[in-house]
Amino acid sequence: MKKLFIIALFFGLFSCKNNAQSVKKDKTPNILLIVVDDQGYADFEPFKNHDPVITNPNMTKLANSGMIFTEAYTTAPVCSPSRVGMLTGKNQIRWDKNASWGPGLPDSVKTIAEYLKEAGYATARIGKNDLGKNFHKYDVREYPLKHGYDEFLGFSAHAHDYWLLSQEIKDRTPDPDGTSAVLGPLMHNNGVKSYKDGYLTDILTDEAIQYIQKSKNKPFFLTLAYNSVHHLIHEVPQKYLDKYHVKPIPNYDPDSLMAFEKHPVGSYSAYYDKYSRLGAIQDEDLRKYYLANLNCLDDNIGRVLESIKKEGLEKETLIIFLSDNGGTPLNGANNSPLTAGKYSLWEGGIRVPMAISWPGKIKAGQVQNSYVSATDILPTIASAVGIKLTDKTLDGINLLQPVKDRVLVWKWQKTWAIRKADWKLTNTNEDHWKSRPSNLYIKPIRDDFSLKLFNLEDDPGERIDLSSQNPEKVKELEQAYQNWCTTNIGNY
Repeated sequence: MKKLFIIALFFGLFSCKNNAQSVKKDKTPNILLIVVDDQGYADFEPFKNHDPVITNPNMTKLANSGMIFTEAYTTAPVCSPSRVGMLTGKNQIRWDKNASWGPGLPDSVKTIAEYLKEAGYATARIGKNDLGKNFHKYDVREYPLKHGYDEFLGFSAHAHDYWLLSQEIKDRTPDPDGTSAVLGPLMHNNGVKSYKDGYLTDILTDEAIQYIQKSKNKPFFLTLAYNSVHHLIHEVPQKYLDKYHVKPIPNYDPDSLMAFEKHPVGSYSAYYDKYSRLGAIQDEDLRKYYLANLNCLDDNIGRVLESIKKEGLEKETLIIFLSDNGGTPLNGANNSPLTAGKYSLWEGGIRVPMAISWPGKIKAGQVQNSYVSATDILPTIASAVGIKLTDKTLDGINLLQPVKDRVLVWKWQKTWAIRKADWKLTNTNEDHWKSRPSNLYIKPIRDDFSLKLFNLEDDPGERIDLSSQNPEKVKELEQAYQNWCTTNIGNY
């Protein structure tokens, strides 16, 4: 009887009223965390009001097999800090008081991979690794092998060229290792892996499938972090360019002697800058390149899902899918009906596509409209696996047990925001960084640092500032934000 009670208690950790089915658990699940880059809110077909030009059949298949979250937030509007938040279950401003691009990963902050490795999991990361510091370095806390992953294949930077993955091209390029403008071989454990041919999204998928198929005597945790649909958005296989009727743009060639102001002749950073903003590519074509890139990404996600099915692991694998931040104004993404996008704390910068699937354990076809956070990923996985969390500084909760009036806070450089229940208070301004935004961009109602109050239940697009009508609510939320910061920032 005692043994049966312990087993029942273990399975009860992952149950959720009206959300999860009560099914006998056979074994500890595999975990697949799929992170995509800069996907627009309206560019996720499982959402009811998606852009009608979008087709993501494989993302939709994944979503329909479980639950989608219509109000899922990341902890920052850019990649580095948001990825730290989802990896640790904590808001990264706890230690990065300046709310910068480069929060890094303190030794004292534990990751999902570390928790799972201690629980007996095989752990691997494939794709993008970007925690904002120590790019391209191996012997640093930010490198995956130093924070819980047994294996890593990918790159440590904001972005990587999709086509140029060989040692030969790196040797010919004067500046192969930028923060976004990166090309050459992928980092592989303690060395590199060079690819003479191939497309990066396909390669990451191939490597993920090989990992899934590899014989293991323990469950696995695989983080598959695509750089699609990040710039360089025009780099897409020809069949997708043909489908969307857009012409190929020549790849970077260090011998082309391109001269750009402020860049050395033949530099890759010059090529990257030219094609990561509007100018050389205009609005109509930018959207087509984006759709082509997204279509390729969706096909590859389909290949991963099919490999899990072929291996007979569908019911043994918990899958979580999300974008690292909102769609950027510079890559052709559509965040409608949300205001603005990446680089800002408007809803378009921090509300993202998200879904979870675990057939037989999470009921299919669900839509969760309560707001959740990327910090919730760690507690959700821990609950599924049966890991008891004792860290009182975790900001996340179980995704399957959302709390309607929880407090979420954001700080991004000089801007901040807080949400509690339906209300959001923010001083955020307009920010699309280095060029004009695309024509799909929804411009904020006001471009300044004044306090703005929105009821997101009635006004998810943040078009009606209610601050003057609700001074007490402004005062309440501003004080709540200050209290959170005073209590939680600077403890690391």
